[in-house]
Parts: sequence; C-alpha cells; structure tokens
Amino acid sequence: MSKFGELIDVEIPVLLDFYAEQNGQLESMHLVLRDVAAALGDKVKVIKIDVEKNQELAEALRVKTMPTLIIYKEGEMKWRQSGDQDANTLINIIQEYI
Repeated sequence: MSKFGELIDVEIPVLLDFYAEQNGQLESMHLVLRDVAAALGDKVKVIKIDVEKNQELAEALRVKTMPTLIIYKEGEMKWRQSGDQDANTLINIIQEYI
C-alpha cells in the first residue's frame, strides 16, 4: 500500500479508473480516459487499475462496481463515482481540483 500512497500523494489531481477485463464497457471508458488525458495533459495523472490484479487495493477502497472512478489530490480522496462518465464531465470535475 505504500506505493499507492506515493502514487496519490502528489500536487496534481490523480484520476484512478478501477476496471475489470470482463467488463463490456472497457473500450468505451478507455477512449474517454484517453480524451481526458489528452485534454488536460500534465495537469492530471490518469491511472487505470485492473481490480483482478489489485484485489487488495480494490477491497481496501471498497470498489464493487466497474468502472469506479476516484480523484485524489495530495493524498486525499476528492471525488468518487461508479459507472461510466463522459469525457467532458470528467474534465470539468478534474478542473475543480487543478
């Protein structure tokens, strides 16, 4: 978990996308996250986390639904939402924390 702490304890917003390979929405959210990363550049860090490979972390954060999107800034959770989001909505939410 210490690596996770280092990952989220940064000055820019960190958008975490918890996903599962068997989830049918995987490709559409991948495209949304790509657009978000392209629009915001180095103002945000976008990280995809496969819950199958990171079960301990997913359980610790009580991730039950895919996708689950979480924004951290300076180690503190700022926003969390389960289910698909569109790129414009995510960009607007992240900009509140930049």
